[in-house]
Amino acid sequence: MRAIDAALPVDDGVAVFNRMYLTVTESIAEILAKPAGSSAFLSPKVMADLDVTFANLWLAAYEADAVRRTVPTEWRPLFELRGRGRLPVQYAIAGMNTHIEHDLPVAVIATCTAHSMDPSNLHHDYEAVNAVLAQAEAPIRRSFLDGLERQVDDRVGPVAHLISAWDIDKARDISWVTAETLWELRRVEFLRDRFLDGLADTVGMATRVLLTPIP
Repeated sequence: MRAIDAALPVDDGVAVFNRMYLTVTESIAEILAKPAGSSAFLSPKVMADLDVTFANLWLAAYEADAVRRTVPTEWRPLFELRGRGRLPVQYAIAGMNTHIEHDLPVAVIATCTAHSMDPSNLHHDYEAVNAVLAQAEAPIRRSFLDGLERQVDDRVGPVAHLISAWDIDKARDISWVTAETLWELRRVEFLRDRFLDGLADTVGMATRVLLTPIP
């Protein structure tokens, strides 16, 4: 993520999301680095694996675009609409929407499968991440809003509404339900695949809406 940040122009929409994701990932890494017994997580090793699996889905999407392969459906809007014409906060929220509502449940199931554990055994640590995200997200949102306040134009109201309308806690709640659904579908391959195809389409559609230019 640091390499991506260094390689891209600061106003590139992909760079905006990656920079925000890097900030959150570094916060999670600090918790995972704490001595045993002082971590907020019951299973730090499992959470570290989840963190890596989760991040790799983003890095795979970036790599696909970088080498001109087909970008996954759910990520396509961010890469197609990464140029100017939208405000940075739109790219940040659009990327979070895709990564949390599509990639996170996929990563949860992959991690649970790798550790031969039921998702219910991961739920406590999954919820513990919310406190970390709340601490990291608040200053990020404030930084976007501070920038908007310096722009005296008609876009401030619509973008402020956009920021308040998308809620990371609700997105993670939906993501958990999606993970539970995927877990139940794991033995019915054709239904699981159809569900994942539909999820990619739906999440990609919502991400595209979040990237609608503000008049």
